[in-house]
Amino acid sequence: MPLVSHLRRFLSCYLLAVPVLAHADVPPTPSLSAGTSTFLAKYVNAEGNVNYAAIKRNPVELKALLRRVETFNAAAARPAEREAFYLNAYNLLVIGEVVARYPLESVQKVPGFFDKNLVSVAGEKLTLNDLEAKKLRQPYADPRVHFALVCGAKGCPRLSRTAYAATQLDAQLTTQARKVLQDPTFIRVDNKAGKVQLSQIFKWYEADFKASGKTGVAYVNQFREGKAIPATYAVDYYVYDWALNNQK
Repeated sequence: MPLVSHLRRFLSCYLLAVPVLAHADVPPTPSLSAGTSTFLAKYVNAEGNVNYAAIKRNPVELKALLRRVETFNAAAARPAEREAFYLNAYNLLVIGEVVARYPLESVQKVPGFFDKNLVSVAGEKLTLNDLEAKKLRQPYADPRVHFALVCGAKGCPRLSRTAYAATQLDAQLTTQARKVLQDPTFIRVDNKAGKVQLSQIFKWYEADFKASGKTGVAYVNQFREGKAIPATYAVDYYVYDWALNNQK
């Protein structure tokens, strides 16, 4: 066989092999949900508070996740994938908006934090309020999202250290609702006085809960597993704590 033919054959085999070897050396990119879980486990403690200072010092992970939030193809996703995506996106974007302004005492100190400032989500520019209402509350009509979304305040439900995933979403939302609605700092039951104080979330979003068929204590009791609040108890709402959910 001529030398030129040998060289051509060698080069052809080499070029075919190179992509396979290169691909084998590159670890698979984790899903957005998996990457978000890793991030949350690193920077969120058991009380649901965020180590904003540490993220500010090293924002590489957060920036990478936010880029993926910005470029996610929501139109091609299944309904459960979209819902899980938007839940994770909201929580990541709130953290991102806080970190961009940190140190910060409260998101309420930022004009337009929820209703004017625009964030990038799946190729769209939205306010956080629009993201919550148009991408989650309206299309899914599931009040459990109110216990999964965390607006950067102490008065919010505790931020989960695990991201939401399409394959487990229904179970995750139920588990989160149970955790939140049995948390004595969120649902404040005074058995001696025969009263209960609910989060103002139940007042602000009463229409969402009413659409599900139950409101207030009746809705809460679905998730309290043997610790039902008597229907005779007086119901009130405690003042929402807008202090930043920051680790000290």
